[in-house]
Amino acid sequence: MGLLDGGAWLGKVWTGVWTDGAGGTYTAVEPATGQSLGEVGKATPEDVHAAATRAVVARREWAAAPFEERAAVLRRAGDLLVEHGEEIKDWLSRESGAIRPFGQFQVHTSAQECYEAAALPSHPYGELLRTGAPRLSFARRLPVGVVGVIAPFNVPTILSIRAVAPALALGNAVILKPDPRTAISGGAVFARVFEEAGLPAGVLQVLPGGADVGEALVVEPAVRVIAFTGSTRAGRAVGALAGKHLKRAHLELGGNSALVVFPDVDVTAAASVGAWGTFTHSGQICMATSRHLVHESIAEEYTAVLAAKVGGLPVGDPFRAEVALGPLIDAGQRDRVHGLVTASVDSGATVRTGGTYEGLFYRPTVLGEVPVDAPAYREEIFGPVAPVTAFRDLDQVADLAGGTDYGLSLGILTRDVTAGLALAERVPTGLVHINDQTVNDEATAPFGGLGSSGTGSRHGGPQANIEAFTETQWVTLRGDLPVYPF
Repeated sequence: MGLLDGGAWLGKVWTGVWTDGAGGTYTAVEPATGQSLGEVGKATPEDVHAAATRAVVARREWAAAPFEERAAVLRRAGDLLVEHGEEIKDWLSRESGAIRPFGQFQVHTSAQECYEAAALPSHPYGELLRTGAPRLSFARRLPVGVVGVIAPFNVPTILSIRAVAPALALGNAVILKPDPRTAISGGAVFARVFEEAGLPAGVLQVLPGGADVGEALVVEPAVRVIAFTGSTRAGRAVGALAGKHLKRAHLELGGNSALVVFPDVDVTAAASVGAWGTFTHSGQICMATSRHLVHESIAEEYTAVLAAKVGGLPVGDPFRAEVALGPLIDAGQRDRVHGLVTASVDSGATVRTGGTYEGLFYRPTVLGEVPVDAPAYREEIFGPVAPVTAFRDLDQVADLAGGTDYGLSLGILTRDVTAGLALAERVPTGLVHINDQTVNDEATAPFGGLGSSGTGSRHGGPQANIEAFTETQWVTLRGDLPVYPF
């Protein structure tokens, strides 16, 4: 039997049981066809407060459970993701427009996030400290309590579970607000996975809803940490509101990541790497290669090869056909992408291929001779568009690569890896991949951006996860009462 067979989730939110949301229901829509995928329960701020009240109670027993028990739940969750991978991939294709291989990547990485999180309960959680007094002094990490996770539409499984899994493993309760556009693959799936894995009721709750639900999570006193992934604009609002309420907000935001192509590379191979970085999931990835900075001696050749590689890629419904690119998530996103393309052409860029769409299916687009003041160069595109800009020398490309407000990912293609490493030191960015494109993610690696891309490494690997979802407590212990002068 499948995870979502039987339809108990239809029109409901998850509070430990499937129940009506105070906001009623809304229709989940398949971007490729416009067809209904079913009714989804809609939460309200009142649901958030009720969920937080339940979570505070539920987490006490969960935090006190033996670490082996918490680890076992996370391992089972990973196994269930693998076991039901085909079903989850179907939902990802239908709900988010992901092609099958990208759906498989999400399932695999989501399972790995659970397996890595399963190691956290047994991880050392403190350290002995030197002290000048006759006492034992140590610091220990304790669960924060209740964590709010706000996840986006583009990679809904990974970008939910990378916060949900470690937060749960470390003894917290979690309230997950998936994007309403992907509340099935990014929400209902996890409600069912953790129910089947044996997580106690109320420790994970799933509340699809709009910005009002996200705001309620941030201001709710019982929610002590917010893990937000989304746009820079929304992230700024979340960070400001969290600061006002004196709580931590881990912000993973947008990107305008550069791929630097030096003249010593094989141009055909480099264009293949660049194509993958830009056009995977139709460019709807925060790490997507948004700017191709190519040495002037090979820029024209690179642009031509890149356009030839992607011009004939099949675009269509990923659930019903084998395609390379699926649809954009909605008409608003399509119109934004097309507006950036047309405005960049007006600024002097040339369309080498693409620049057109049918419905939500946007053709893979390559822009040549893109000025640095063109909108497609300056702004995050979040669509299947590859702007190519030439550079003269190392100093100029260092300035170009680091010359935006964003600082998420950087790719450098060169046979001189030492020079590549030296360039990486000059560009403020959270992630660097020498001789690879910008879209890389592993559950074992710390992930995070700088500047307008976020507040640094907050996910991935034991150190980042423990720091993100625990508090530090200093403890001293004496054998006898001390004697004070008064």
